[in-house]
Amino acid sequence: MSRPRVLIADDHQILAEGVRGLLEPEFDVVGVVTDGRELVAAATKLQPDVIVADITMPLLNGVEAAVQVRDAGVTSKVIFLTQHRDVAYARRAMESGAVGFVLKHSLSSELVTALHEALKGGTYITPM
Repeated sequence: MSRPRVLIADDHQILAEGVRGLLEPEFDVVGVVTDGRELVAAATKLQPDVIVADITMPLLNGVEAAVQVRDAGVTSKVIFLTQHRDVAYARRAMESGAVGFVLKHSLSSELVTALHEALKGGTYITPM
């Protein structure tokens, strides 16, 4: 049985590697990218089941990248992992087609829960 495939997008390498380590016991991490343009290219090429992305990234922010990914016909579920607590960011993220919004100060188990919810067709938003 194959494991769900995940693409990670965050411009902070140490955080991205930490997320990789957190997810690898249950998921196949197919790539780690550091900006929005790389995210669009990698998502189009790799077609992951789930994308875990930061909102604030260089060259193209995560929300705009998610829109471009969706416009390219990629059906990956998008979960934002962000430091932005403002509900306006959550609203913009969900309007871009995301199915998850997890704050970086959350417990690591919240991100795993968000991925499982996304894969079941649900939505997960960190309580603010």
